[in-house]
Amino acid sequence: MSGRPSPALKERRSRKYNVRESIAGYLFISPWIAGLLIFTVISMGWSLVLSFQNYDLATGASSPAGFENYRLLAEDPNVLRSLGNTFVYALLAVPLDIAFALLLASLLNGVSRGSGFFRLVYYLPKMTPSVATAAVFLLLLNGNSGAINKFLGLFGIAGPQWLSDPAWMKPSIVMMSLWGVGGTTVILLAALQAVPRELYEAAATDGANRVQQFFRITIPLISPTLFFLVIVNTIAALQVFDQAYLLFYRDGNSSVPDAARFYGVYLYQQAFQQFNFGPAAAMAWLLFVIIMVITFIQIKVGNRFVYYDGGERR
Repeated sequence: MSGRPSPALKERRSRKYNVRESIAGYLFISPWIAGLLIFTVISMGWSLVLSFQNYDLATGASSPAGFENYRLLAEDPNVLRSLGNTFVYALLAVPLDIAFALLLASLLNGVSRGSGFFRLVYYLPKMTPSVATAAVFLLLLNGNSGAINKFLGLFGIAGPQWLSDPAWMKPSIVMMSLWGVGGTTVILLAALQAVPRELYEAAATDGANRVQQFFRITIPLISPTLFFLVIVNTIAALQVFDQAYLLFYRDGNSSVPDAARFYGVYLYQQAFQQFNFGPAAAMAWLLFVIIMVITFIQIKVGNRFVYYDGGERR
């Protein structure tokens, strides 16, 4: 009789081990699961309920409102205006963010010595609190004594009133958003480092210059990463809040020009300044639907231009 355990015993032991491993895994991620349920799933469900109710924060009383809150959104001109401003910001910020990050990542990819230090330097602004960043840009973008206008004055250029001229308000926020491209830069740097060097050597042997290598080799091979970043950055741009609020609403003033009225800020005003929680919840769900539609379109269209493993497109 052999001393080896039977296959049935091995299977039972393996099953018990897998169960223990699963329990341990769920215990380790239980704080994240609790946070997801409490702060995301339950909160989203409650906001959906609020969007169909009239809710009084002081008394906690609520009454059914049907689609009245959504009808009010259609009649409120500030909703459409804030959506337009947010779309314009996203159209400006997303391409510039990715292009600037790709430039920085390409520079970092060519650094051999001290690359870790430069990666840290580029990523540190991403870790800076938004309030501190806004304080810096309030000084930089001051139309009368800001450092940017003083620099332009050295070349005889009269700088604009960045924070008071409606034509320059959205570019001001875009400039502030470019300060935090460190996260995008790190992701793109990882994608660039995954491109096989042999392809560049073969292309150089065939006479391709750096520009041709960039557009014929680099861009196609990192296109899945670019595609991911376009979707993620678009979602973030459509939810822009802190940059606009800290630059233009920091003193609680709600009478700013329409050019600085963004959807996230207007939603905040409806909920926490005017206490219109029903319309604010409806605004949140309208934005959710808009983001879902835009993301769906991006996936359908973007897959045609993305090269996956094997070089094929989907």
